[in-house]
Amino acid sequence: MSNLDDIDIRLIAELRRDGRASISDLATRLKLARATVRSRIERLMASGEIAGFTVLTRADVSAAPIRGLTLIGIEGRGTERIIAHLQGMPAVQAVHSTNGRWDLIVELATDTLQELDDTLVRMRRFEGITSSETNLYLSTRRPLKRP
Repeated sequence: MSNLDDIDIRLIAELRRDGRASISDLATRLKLARATVRSRIERLMASGEIAGFTVLTRADVSAAPIRGLTLIGIEGRGTERIIAHLQGMPAVQAVHSTNGRWDLIVELATDTLQELDDTLVRMRRFEGITSSETNLYLSTRRPLKRP
């Protein structure tokens, strides 16, 4: 974050907890005037510090019980082809390119361990994937919304 003061940081933290909070609620929580909160949000959006707001759907919060990350090493120039194959798999939630030892990080979600295993077997058969490592999520902690 660049050029943010304590109020900006606290405001962004509150918006992360509840992106739908009203200006009045934010002002009360932060002990600021509504006009101050409104102008700060507008300034943070205009500067690009706040890039947007998002919605979590029921599916987002009641995701498949088996979740994890697969780190993938790729040989050669097949990255775009492999990404396209991965994005077509039902268990794949997102594909991220990265640097370092691994080339891609794949977020997975399945209903069963067998489904996860089947997905991993298919992924490892893709031409150009030379190595992979999968880590399962044991628990997930999200910021709690304030009442």
